[in-house]
Amino acid sequence: MESAENQKPEEEQQEEEVVAEAEEAAAADAAEEAAASEAEEVESEADVDAPAEDSVAAELADAKDKLLRALAEAENVRRRAQRDVDNANKRAISGFAREMIVVADNLHRALGAVDAATAEANEAMKTLLQGVEMTAREMMNAFERNGLQKVDPTGEKFDPQVHEAMFEYEDASKPTGTVGQVMEMGYTLHGQTLRPAKVGVTKGGPKGDAPKPSEQILAEAEKDKNAESGKVYEDQGTKSGTHLDEEL
Repeated sequence: MESAENQKPEEEQQEEEVVAEAEEAAAADAAEEAAASEAEEVESEADVDAPAEDSVAAELADAKDKLLRALAEAENVRRRAQRDVDNANKRAISGFAREMIVVADNLHRALGAVDAATAEANEAMKTLLQGVEMTAREMMNAFERNGLQKVDPTGEKFDPQVHEAMFEYEDASKPTGTVGQVMEMGYTLHGQTLRPAKVGVTKGGPKGDAPKPSEQILAEAEKDKNAESGKVYEDQGTKSGTHLDEEL
C-alpha cells in the first residue's frame, strides 16, 4: 500500500516531462536570441568602425601630402638662398675690381706712351719699361685668377648690352653696326659685364644682322625662368612626392 502511495500517478509524470521539455525549448530559444543579438551588435560596431578607418586613412594621406609640399618648398628656398649667396660672393669684389681696372688702364697707357726706339737707346728707361710691362702682365694674370677678363670687341657686332658707342664713322668695307675701333677695353667679372667697352661703330656698309643677346642677358633670363618654375610641387594629378623626388 505504501509503495503504491509513494509512486506518482503516471499522468503527473507526463506533465512534468512536458514542462521540462518546454523549459529546455525556451532556454534554447533564449540562447539563439542572445546569439543573434550579439551578432547584430558586432556587425553594427563593424559598420561604425569602417567609416572611422576611412577617415583616418584620408587624414594620413593629407598629412603626408602637406609634409611633402613643405619639404619641397624648403628645398626650393635652400637652393635659391645658396644661389644668391654664390652670386653675392662672386660679385663681392666688383667695387674693388672696378678700381683696379682703372689702374690697369693707366699702366697700359704708360706703356703705349713710351717710344720703343727711345727706350732701347736709354738703358734706364728700358729697365723701367720692362718693370712696367711685368707689373701689367702680373696684374692681368691676377685678374684672370679671380674671374676678371678683358674684352676686346673689335670686329664684333655692336651690342648695347655689352658695348658703349662713343661715335659712328663711315666704313663701307664692314657691315653697318660693326665695332671698328675700341677706345677703352671692356671687362667681365665671372662672365657678367663689369664695364662695357667704349667703341666706335661703323656705318655705310651692308646692313648686318641684329646682335644676339649677351651671355649675361641669357643667364638672367634663365634665372628668371627658373624662379618662375621654382614651385616644383604643384598638384597636377600626380602622386604626392613625385616632384619632390625629381628635385632631390
